Amino acid sequence: MAAKDTAALVGGRLRTISPAVPKESARAQYRRLYQLMALSDGLAVALSVAAGYWIRFGVRPLRSGVVLMMIVAPAVTIAIFAAFHLYDAHRVTTAEEFRRVILAVSVEVAGLATVAFWSDASTSRLEALFAWALALVLTLANRRLWHGYVRRARARGRLTFRTLVVGTNEEAVQLAHVMESERLGFAPIGFLGTAQGSWSGYGPTVLGHIRDLRELIRRESADCVFVASSAVSVDEMKDVAKAVRLEGVEVRVTATLPEVLASRLSVQPVGGLMSLSLRPVRLSGTQAVAKRVFDIAVAGLGLILVSPLMIAIAVAIKLSSRGPILFRQWRVGQRGRPFVILKFRTMEDGADAKVEALRHLNESDGPLFKVRRDPRVTKVGRVLRRWSLDELPQLWNVIRGEMSLVGPRPPLPEEVREYEDWQFDRLEVRPGITGLWQVSGRSDLSFDEYVRRDLFYIENWSLAYDLYIVAKTIPIVLSQRGAY
Repeated sequence: MAAKDTAALVGGRLRTISPAVPKESARAQYRRLYQLMALSDGLAVALSVAAGYWIRFGVRPLRSGVVLMMIVAPAVTIAIFAAFHLYDAHRVTTAEEFRRVILAVSVEVAGLATVAFWSDASTSRLEALFAWALALVLTLANRRLWHGYVRRARARGRLTFRTLVVGTNEEAVQLAHVMESERLGFAPIGFLGTAQGSWSGYGPTVLGHIRDLRELIRRESADCVFVASSAVSVDEMKDVAKAVRLEGVEVRVTATLPEVLASRLSVQPVGGLMSLSLRPVRLSGTQAVAKRVFDIAVAGLGLILVSPLMIAIAVAIKLSSRGPILFRQWRVGQRGRPFVILKFRTMEDGADAKVEALRHLNESDGPLFKVRRDPRVTKVGRVLRRWSLDELPQLWNVIRGEMSLVGPRPPLPEEVREYEDWQFDRLEVRPGITGLWQVSGRSDLSFDEYVRRDLFYIENWSLAYDLYIVAKTIPIVLSQRGAY
C-alpha cells in the first residue's frame, strides 16, 4: 500500500512529512502504461477491420487485402494516435481525448481504405463504414477501461506525480488542497517561496525558494513542478522554464480562466510573452445548422430503432395503472419559450396535485423538487425511471425542434420564476434529453451545480462535445447512478 502524507505541528505550523520516494517515477509508469495502451489500440483497430468485412460479407475466410490491412493497422494506429498526442492522455481532458480519437480513427480508416484502393485490394464503402464505426467503439471502450485502471492506480498511490508547488499565496494553497482531495494524479510534497507570494501558514511545508528549484527537484525526487501563476514574476517564470528543461520534469501553470475545453485554447507569443487565445463559441450560423442536422438524424434513427420497445412500454403502462400512457407537462425552452414535454407516465394519474402535500419530503435545493422514494411513482414507473426509459418520447420533442439531444435540463415555469439573473443564461439554447448534468450525477447534484454545468456546456459547445456527452450517457444510464 502506498504511503500517505502525515501531518504534524512543527513550530506552531502545520507541516507535512512526505512519504517515501516510490521505486519508479510517475513518468516511467506512464511510459509503460502508454506502451500497453498503444498495443491495445492497434489490436482494436485490427479487429475492427476484420469485423467490418464479416458484417458486410458474412463470416468467411478473410481475403488477402483484409489480412494485409490487419497486419498494417497496429503500426499505422500507433503512429497516427501518437501524432494526435493520444499517448499523452494525462495532459488532456477526457472530452479532448474523445475528440482526438474520433479524428485519429477517421484519418486512419480513410488512409487504409485509400491504400487498399490503390493496391487493387478491393474494399467496399459499406465495409469501410463498418470498420470505422467499430474502430471508434472499440478504441473508445478501450480508453474507458484504461481510464478505470488509472483511477484505481492513483487510489493506490501510483501514476501520481510528486509535485513541487511554486508559490505560497492563497492560490498555491488552494491548488495543493485540490491535488490532495481530488486524486488528479498530483501529490504535493511542498511549496517554493517567491517574491510575489506571502505564506498563509497552512498546507505542506515550504521547502525553499524558487531560486533553489533545480536542487529541490533532485533532493525531493520531484516529477512535476506546478506553478501558481499569481505568485510568480516574469523573470521567475523564466527560471522555472529553464530548470524544468534541464531536469526533465513535468511543468504545469495555472491560468486565471474559467473552466474551458482545451479545443478552444491556443498559445500565441505577444512581445516576448506567451498568451492564451480563447476561441469564442456561439450556437449560431453553420454551427446551429450542424447541431440541428445531428439532432434530427440521431433522433429519427432512434425513434425507428426503439419503436418496438416504446410499444411494449405503452402496453405495460396501460395494463398496470389507470391514466394516460404519456405524461405531458409545460416546460420552458430556448429563450423562455414554453413547450409541452413528452414522457412515459411513471406516476399515478393526478400526481401533480399532490406536490404541495409532499413538499416537506423534498431532497433537492433551490427551485428543484426531487424525492428519492416518491410514493406517487408506480411499479412500472420505477423501472422506467431506473433505466431512463421514460425519456424516450422526448425524441419526438427533438424532431419538432423544441428540444435537442444534448443541452441544459428543461426547467418548469415555477422554477424559472425563482431564477437569479445569472441562471437565465441557461435558456440561451434548446434544452436537452441529456447533458452535462446527466453525466455528472443527475439527481444527486445541487441546483447550482446543475446550472454551472449547463453554462459550461453552452460556453464550450462543439459537435464533438455533443458526441462525447451522448457516448458518456450510455454507461451512466446503465449504471443507474442518480436515477430516481
